[in-house]
Amino acid sequence: MRDFPWWPGAASSYAPEVDHLFIALLIVTALVLALVFGLMLVFAVRYRRGSDADRDHRVKKSWRWEVSWTTATFIAFLGLFYWGADLYRRLYHPPSGATELFVLGKQWMWKVEHPEGQSEIDELHLPVGRPVRLLMTSQDVIHSFFLPAFRVKRDVLPGRYESLWFEPTQTGEFPILCAEFCGLDHSHMRGRVIVMKEEDFAAWLEAQPPAETLARAGAALFRELGCSGCHDGRGTVRAPRLDGLYGRPVPLQGGGTVVADERYIRDSILQPKREVAAGYEAAMPSFAGQIGEDEILKLMAYIKSLRARPAS
Repeated sequence: MRDFPWWPGAASSYAPEVDHLFIALLIVTALVLALVFGLMLVFAVRYRRGSDADRDHRVKKSWRWEVSWTTATFIAFLGLFYWGADLYRRLYHPPSGATELFVLGKQWMWKVEHPEGQSEIDELHLPVGRPVRLLMTSQDVIHSFFLPAFRVKRDVLPGRYESLWFEPTQTGEFPILCAEFCGLDHSHMRGRVIVMKEEDFAAWLEAQPPAETLARAGAALFRELGCSGCHDGRGTVRAPRLDGLYGRPVPLQGGGTVVADERYIRDSILQPKREVAAGYEAAMPSFAGQIGEDEILKLMAYIKSLRARPAS
């Protein structure tokens, strides 16, 4: 799609739709504004002092006009609301098979972890035409991950996970900005997205220093912290098995059910007594203050990589 004049380049699959929605909102708002101020100007001129306008105070019903313009503006804005709500919903539901990357914000840099183990600082290499989902958190204060060319922005908060997804449609370099004031060097917290052809991206991955995958690094950390002693089913402490846990509903003590998403897994590591699985004791210690966000992301990748074991 051709970019609008004076508009940032559109480089993601739904950036044109975001632009169209914004332009439609501007047009409808401008038309309503022109109608209101136009009528104000007409009446101000017509009934100015000294004009020969009829002022005999006759009361005339104008309900047809009132109902007409109220209905028209209501339908127009309702249509824009539905369009925006549908787009918003799709922005929060990445397609299956999207590549998942981890982004950690800290004063004043962005650290990116690839599933193959490669890490980047203030850079994000991606292949063109492949959907990517970013799972993001902050190590210190509130940041905001903003990619103007892809029309996506998400606040990144400490203590919780946020996600966004997009599909690059053009190769090139595009800016990464922090859109939330986060301290002294906020204006320098910027980077770049480098979108490459598939074969160039594969060559870039190969050229990076060899590293363990996030899941494998998480497995080593899982054993180092002693988690396997309880969760593998062979320890003296009875704990839930983690095979196939991610995305599965988990019944809780006291009733209720929660989906084992990233938030649940993180809270189970740092606040294990907050949501205890039904049928188990609240015996797990908290790892808050003992491991950082980098280690939590590795444990997350490992737990998400575990597949459900077939029933024996």
